Amino acid sequence: MKTPTRTRSVGTKVTEEEYTRLEACVSEQGVSISEWCRSALLEKAKGDRSTEADEILLAEILALRMILLNLHFSVARGEAMNAADMQTIIDRADQAKARKAAERLSSSNREDR
Repeated sequence: MKTPTRTRSVGTKVTEEEYTRLEACVSEQGVSISEWCRSALLEKAKGDRSTEADEILLAEILALRMILLNLHFSVARGEAMNAADMQTIIDRADQAKARKAAERLSSSNREDR
């Protein structure tokens, strides 16, 4: 299948420092700066406003929330927590955190549209 001809142009001016940062991003991916910029612009235009950092931070916050709520609930019921119980709670939070963060960011992006 033939790729459509690119006939439109988008450009911007950047500082030397900004250009150096762009070059560093591009060198990791092995593409030209213009192709990297094109991909970045089109990705941003899709409407997905979350970044990998957003997802990581949200995942960790959700894991901490889950651990804290489980601990609080156990203490409120008068249950003693031992190391094995605590590790079970931590493991469960770690297993669910990435999925929950992705779900929350996905639903947030849908609501923004």
